[in-house]
Amino acid sequence: MMRTDDFDYYLPEELIAQTPVFPRDSSRMLVFDRKTGKIEHKHFYDIVDYLKEGDVLVRNNTRVLPARMFFYTKNGAKVEILLLKRLSIDTWEVLVKPGKKARIGRILVANSELSLEVLSINELEGSRIVKFNFNGVFEDIISRIGEMPLPPYIKEKLKEKERYQTVYSKVDGSSAAPTAGLHFTDELIEKLKAKGVIIVDVLLHVGLGTFRPVKEDDILKHHMHSEYYEVSKEASEIINKAKLDGRRVICVGTTSVRTVESVADDKGLLKEEKGNTEIFIYPGYTFKCVDSLITNFHLPKSTLLMLISAFMGRENALSAYETAVKEKYRFFSFGDSMFIL
Repeated sequence: MMRTDDFDYYLPEELIAQTPVFPRDSSRMLVFDRKTGKIEHKHFYDIVDYLKEGDVLVRNNTRVLPARMFFYTKNGAKVEILLLKRLSIDTWEVLVKPGKKARIGRILVANSELSLEVLSINELEGSRIVKFNFNGVFEDIISRIGEMPLPPYIKEKLKEKERYQTVYSKVDGSSAAPTAGLHFTDELIEKLKAKGVIIVDVLLHVGLGTFRPVKEDDILKHHMHSEYYEVSKEASEIINKAKLDGRRVICVGTTSVRTVESVADDKGLLKEEKGNTEIFIYPGYTFKCVDSLITNFHLPKSTLLMLISAFMGRENALSAYETAVKEKYRFFSFGDSMFIL
């Protein structure tokens, strides 16, 4: 049995990054070579030295919704709503706090423009299905009243909403940022293009299920929350040509990995596809498409650390994390990065 405790590590609280660095690409980067086990300590702007002409860099162009909002019961009790997944024009899966204020049939009101009705409760996920009633354009309303859904370990208030978006974010729909992409600047992207690196966008709307702790002792009993993805015809053709030519496919972040691996066949080739994925990658998984990975440092016992452990080996992952702690790297969403060759 593979135990959740096998993916635990010690992290001093002061290493949890509370604010993003400026400029974005000045964050540190731990480089790990899977062939040799060698570790190098660099900065993210040094990524240019590690990528070469013909490499395909796959990134997730999702945008984070200002998904955290406050509604009120008819008695004036405050209820926090967190958007998880859009099911139709006006129906969403949401998280609610406190849950007892959001029983089936309950009407909650944000303001004169926006209210909701609780339609059902998903006992497995602890979420609600709600129908919104709104006057105007839903996206405009939530952009005014919503807050960025920063993870609970970030206590500092975010001064600029855009710092929790990648510079290439395009398609609204995520409840959390694909954080490995936060290190890129427009200038760095132009340098990579000038070097002949081919950049491809895929889409995966990040749900909070990705970040939820694994509560089961046996990781195989953990249920992954499904997330919506899209791979375009153009993206699949570019990636397939690279695979057939023997060129590297380098994913920016675990969300890009999960998208590509959800679609890839046994030869690592992709097709145009959209849908929902519940793919759970842990040690023992055979990667079909991804050759290298840019990622952040993830929470202990998380499915993200399990994915990293599948890619570089559990012992290697825990050893690299131990080194990062010793070298005082910054961890989690606004933290430093790791490039796994």
